[in-house]
Amino acid sequence: MKHIIYLFGLLLMSSHYACQNSSPDTSSQTLSQNITKSDNSVLKRYQLKSGIVKYKTRINGKVMGSTIEGSGTQELYFKNWGGTELKKSEEKKITHINIFGQKKTEVEHTKTIDKLDNGKSYTVDETNKVIYVRQDPAMNLMKNIKKEDVSAVGESMLKSLGGKKTGTGKVLGYTCDIWQIPGGKQWIYKGVPLKIQMSIMGITTTNEATEAKFNISVPDKYFKLPDYPVQQMPGFQNSPDQSKDMIQGAAKIRKMSFKQYKEMLQNNDPEAYKNMSENDLKMSYKLMQKMAQQMK
Repeated sequence: MKHIIYLFGLLLMSSHYACQNSSPDTSSQTLSQNITKSDNSVLKRYQLKSGIVKYKTRINGKVMGSTIEGSGTQELYFKNWGGTELKKSEEKKITHINIFGQKKTEVEHTKTIDKLDNGKSYTVDETNKVIYVRQDPAMNLMKNIKKEDVSAVGESMLKSLGGKKTGTGKVLGYTCDIWQIPGGKQWIYKGVPLKIQMSIMGITTTNEATEAKFNISVPDKYFKLPDYPVQQMPGFQNSPDQSKDMIQGAAKIRKMSFKQYKEMLQNNDPEAYKNMSENDLKMSYKLMQKMAQQMK
């Protein structure tokens, strides 16, 4: 879901960026210089003011003669109704490959840190010791949808994709809405997912909370990032006219047929297009149309 919403931001801005012969901004600055004073608007991503959630991840399945298994952990910290959020993830994935009698095992370790703060998205690149920053397209989009409660918008999006609320269930004692969505299920408590189970191409990934506390004081130390140089995310620029561009892009999306949408995606993001099934494309097209309609 996150990928699809992010993709929507890419599509809305594509017409603007395509007209610029710009190269990636490689200028850097410190993190403290980059974070500016927040605006006074409050975008309620969750129906909870703050929280700390810890998850365990399980991965298993078979695909194209390979067996995949893995595990990991995730930590989620948020305040200001989700306007400020930091997520840390660690994952180990083992792939046992057996092709034409040739066997080998590949082990992949990944660590990620992502932060969302007042509409800006920060991604830590531990390999290159740098932090990439960009204006988060999903957050900008939500600010243009005239609803304070983003979780209500999220439910509308799930329904437009064929999602159905099938009942309620307990996770760590919290009563969650259970949503059946194409390819999986989500257990959502006041906008915060406490369990997600997805099966894609034979691989099942389950992310389930093991600890969760809400409406508590979350110290600032949990939102600190490494003291690395900050660079503009390659391919993204902060534009004062970005909201206008997104609204114009939404108008184009509303008029697009599914065929035109696929052609646009193939031209603007061929890598994403290559990795999406026909069902994924149809899902994302429906979501694009729904979100574009709400930006009228």
